[in-house]
Amino acid sequence: MLRLFTGIAVPPAINLRLDELVQRLKPLAQIRWSPASNFHITTKFIGAWPEERLDAMKQALATLQGGGSFRIAVRGLGFFPNARAARIFWVGVEGDPALTALASRTDQACAKLGVEAEKKSFSPHLTLARIDKPSGLAALHETLAREPAAEFGEFEASNFHLYLSSPGARGSIYTSLAEFAL
Repeated sequence: MLRLFTGIAVPPAINLRLDELVQRLKPLAQIRWSPASNFHITTKFIGAWPEERLDAMKQALATLQGGGSFRIAVRGLGFFPNARAARIFWVGVEGDPALTALASRTDQACAKLGVEAEKKSFSPHLTLARIDKPSGLAALHETLAREPAAEFGEFEASNFHLYLSSPGARGSIYTSLAEFAL
């Protein structure tokens, strides 16, 4: 079984700014920081998928092409579900309605193949770290409270990817299996 998701890659310049932030904040909290190579905007988590049905998934996603490119701004920092019970430390993503529409269309295309439809509303973000225990984050919270508004840049999203998530010694490794033009 393959572990799959769809997402939008972050341009190198924004990726570098995000990595600089992570490297600066890393000493403040013992949490599972994402490597810069994993920064992306997930549009649909597919989960376990049979390898023999990979072509069917690629064909379904290919039908989503042609919606046109759109702007995405990467700004703001926060926690899911909240700062007190933090499980995910994220960077915000603001896209025009086309980003939400892409996530919805991807969800519908995957549902036709038997993938469970999303129950939560789409909340675009980039995961900077995963948090197993929300205690021990005081230094991180204090530093973030003193940070100026976090602005990492804007870009034109012109494609999305089908990614494979493989376990690795230092966390998951993401590999693009296919790219689809918007």
